[in-house]
Amino acid sequence: MKKRIRREDGISRGVYILPNLITSGSLFAGFYSIAATYTGQFEKAATAIIAAVVLDGLDGRIARMTRTTTKFGVEYDSLADVVACGVAPAFLVYGWALSRFGRWGWLAAFLYLICGALRLARFNVQVNTVEKGRFNGLPIPAAATFVASMILLFYYLGGSGSFKHVAVLLSIYVLAFLMVSTVRYDSFKDLEPFRRRPFNTLVVFIFLALLLVAEPQVMIFLCASSYIVSGPVGELVRALRGRRETTDESEKTVHGHDAHGEDPRKARGEGKG
Repeated sequence: MKKRIRREDGISRGVYILPNLITSGSLFAGFYSIAATYTGQFEKAATAIIAAVVLDGLDGRIARMTRTTTKFGVEYDSLADVVACGVAPAFLVYGWALSRFGRWGWLAAFLYLICGALRLARFNVQVNTVEKGRFNGLPIPAAATFVASMILLFYYLGGSGSFKHVAVLLSIYVLAFLMVSTVRYDSFKDLEPFRRRPFNTLVVFIFLALLLVAEPQVMIFLCASSYIVSGPVGELVRALRGRRETTDESEKTVHGHDAHGEDPRKARGEGKG
């Protein structure tokens, strides 16, 4: 008998049920969002995307906590993200607002989808080379959360039916650009819930949880918007700080020469003849 060849990815030994089951739930939520958008139930579709994002965050964290991370799980998670955080939000925002803009509308929806897919592919390639605790470009779940929360906020404020505003069109183009950009975002993967924290940290988290329960539509939109803006703002701050440090170093160099009383002409070899 021929010996059974064990594949390198270890799938012949089976897969872990719990994290992949959660990933399947995220995929189902994305599919439900597409079905709800098709029937014009935009609010339900947006809620399903939020549920998909929550499940997407849980599967990876549970896999890391239980040490059940596998290559199969990583690839399956990426495929689920393409549907739940890429196809579903693009289809939703197109049906809700972008279809009224003609070709610019479907171009924006498709650009969001393809930039999200490219962002996921780049993440899988650079996962071991990117700075720890950082994302290279806007994560696609954050972009999907913004799209869904924008629609939920619209209905929360009394809106009905579809919506047409150029700000929605521009925001989708901005999201697509940020996903494929090199703007760095915090990953929050280093947060350890079982580690001791200051007492005030607990109070802040309780306060935020109460606000989230009281006004979920507003809080999700504000959190998503703040996270998206944090990337470009952080890059600007780092650029200004780097320029200031460069200026300080050059000034120290100049003052260092003056402190030693060195004649600049002698330093250039221009002594008296």
